[in-house]
Amino acid sequence: MTDRVDTVVFDIGNVLIAWDPRHLYRKVFATEAEVERFLAEVCTLEWHLAHDHGVSFEENALKLKALHPDHGELIDMWGGRYDEMIPGRIPGTADLLHALGDAGVALHGLTNMPVPTFKHLREAYPELQRLRTTVVSGDEGIVKPDPRIFELLIARAALAPQRTLFIDDSRANVDAAAKLGFVTHRFESAEDLRADLVRLGLIV
Repeated sequence: MTDRVDTVVFDIGNVLIAWDPRHLYRKVFATEAEVERFLAEVCTLEWHLAHDHGVSFEENALKLKALHPDHGELIDMWGGRYDEMIPGRIPGTADLLHALGDAGVALHGLTNMPVPTFKHLREAYPELQRLRTTVVSGDEGIVKPDPRIFELLIARAALAPQRTLFIDDSRANVDAAAKLGFVTHRFESAEDLRADLVRLGLIV
């Protein structure tokens, strides 16, 4: 018999707050094919991962512009117009976060994100302030699914993983959490998450 879950850890990007660079680059390219080519060949997610590790945009952009000097202006948009990649909340999840908090469930966060982005989002979306402890990869130089970043959160928030639900949209991150003993939910929609929260007795 498992222990009753009394704590929830939220990922932020694409669980609570939407993020996709396509929202920006669709404004500057004429076709979807051009957007996809640029994101596959120039500003790739592998390149962006350095920001989640804490590398500044300025430093990371210099290296990329040396490889793609003809795309310098487009690369600079990633840093200068980053907010345009964030269209708003994922529908329904803020309501679930508030319901959990109002029910007395302990709430925490674990996110792969540049530090300046997290600070901006925390001010723009007050529900993030209900997360008691949030470990941000850009602060630590470690990104999910590395188990060390989960262990940092466990220590700082004094978590018992077997009593903690971890919510993330990434299968790799969910699998890493499960190996450390967390109860897990791979996020696909607020409706599916609500059903799991009801099943666990966290909300009614």
